[in-house]
Amino acid sequence: MDVTPGEIPKAVTGESKPALATQSRRLFGLRPLLGLIVLAALVWAGWVYGWPQLQTLLGNKAQNASSRAVQAPPQLVGAATIGTGDIRMVLNALGTISPLASVTVKTQIAGQLVQIAFQEGQLVQKGDFLAQIDPRPYQVALELAEAALARDQAILAGARIDLARYRTLVAQDSLARQTLDTQTALVATDEAVVKADQANVDNAKLNLAFCHIVAPITGRVGLRQVDQGNYVQTSDTNGLVVITQLQPISAVFSVTEDSIPAILKQLHTGQVLAVTLTDRADVTQLATGTLSTLDNQVDTTTGTVKIRAILPNTDESLFPSQFVNAHLLVDTLKGAVVAPTASIQRGQKGTYAYVIGDDRLVHVRPITLGAQDGAMVAVLRGLNVGDRVVIDGADRLRDGAKVRVAGPPAEAVGLPGEARGLRRREGAKSDSQAPAQ
Repeated sequence: MDVTPGEIPKAVTGESKPALATQSRRLFGLRPLLGLIVLAALVWAGWVYGWPQLQTLLGNKAQNASSRAVQAPPQLVGAATIGTGDIRMVLNALGTISPLASVTVKTQIAGQLVQIAFQEGQLVQKGDFLAQIDPRPYQVALELAEAALARDQAILAGARIDLARYRTLVAQDSLARQTLDTQTALVATDEAVVKADQANVDNAKLNLAFCHIVAPITGRVGLRQVDQGNYVQTSDTNGLVVITQLQPISAVFSVTEDSIPAILKQLHTGQVLAVTLTDRADVTQLATGTLSTLDNQVDTTTGTVKIRAILPNTDESLFPSQFVNAHLLVDTLKGAVVAPTASIQRGQKGTYAYVIGDDRLVHVRPITLGAQDGAMVAVLRGLNVGDRVVIDGADRLRDGAKVRVAGPPAEAVGLPGEARGLRRREGAKSDSQAPAQ
């Protein structure tokens, strides 16, 4: 067959197309298998050659962290030494100032108020003149009563003369016995009338005296409730003025019923329990006094009993209805093991303290507390005399941590709270320059 150049025979082209399609399908089917083989080879190479390097890197990081933990500097803390001392058992309560006497001065008669003789806020004594009500109506009533008394006294005198005469005549059997009995009854009637007249005179004198109003107690007068010139009556509710006794004065506060036995024990032995009052913020001391008495029953709604304390109040720093903080000294524990309250820590397992060992490592020590007295607290169990406890920086500690005490340790006994705070502040300022202990 003759074929011209550039021309493809039809027979040849028709037979070649199926062969080419088959070869293409075979190539495309091998591609995913080759990809999986290549991926597996890469993973195997990374595992063989990369894992030792990764282990080395992780090991170096752990070693560096451990080295830093070992080389971590000790924590700077403040410390105090446990000792012995006296702990006062003080009951603290919120109370109010209550006067021993407070009187609203009222008029006992009706009339016009013609004079006021006191100044608001003045200190008056019992019996001092306060006010005057117009006495003229009551003076006239007194004179009328005295006149009636004089008249009836004259009638009584005449009746008694007749009675004496009738007795003589009856003795001589010159007068009937009935006439004597009638005269005797008449004399008794006149005597009763005279007594009534005398009572009227006394009542008139009393009303006249009520016109002159005086102070019923010693104390300080308050604000004037009525002005001069007003007509006052006994039914007036506000009265003229209120007088309140300020010296001495009392404070009323409540304590729990569990405290009653300890208080009664001291009172039954003749002890005088001291009471100290401070202001509302419990910062400034206002006055000191003594326990007077307890109420006769416990308030079942609160489980408390009211207590009254008496205070001289010579400087008049206490006013009625003033809120105060009361501190009742019940007893004093002698020679108790005491610790600063700053060393006491509280957690889920209870109360504990960080105790510094000779190796300068702190250890958690569970403790049992007793009474607290200001910045000091009695320790019943857990601490011994001579133990050193952390009082500053405990929030950064854990059991077994290494510490460095800043400055000289503050003693727990015999050192005032301000001095302990000063020691701690000075120790904190010294920081790393303080000598390690």
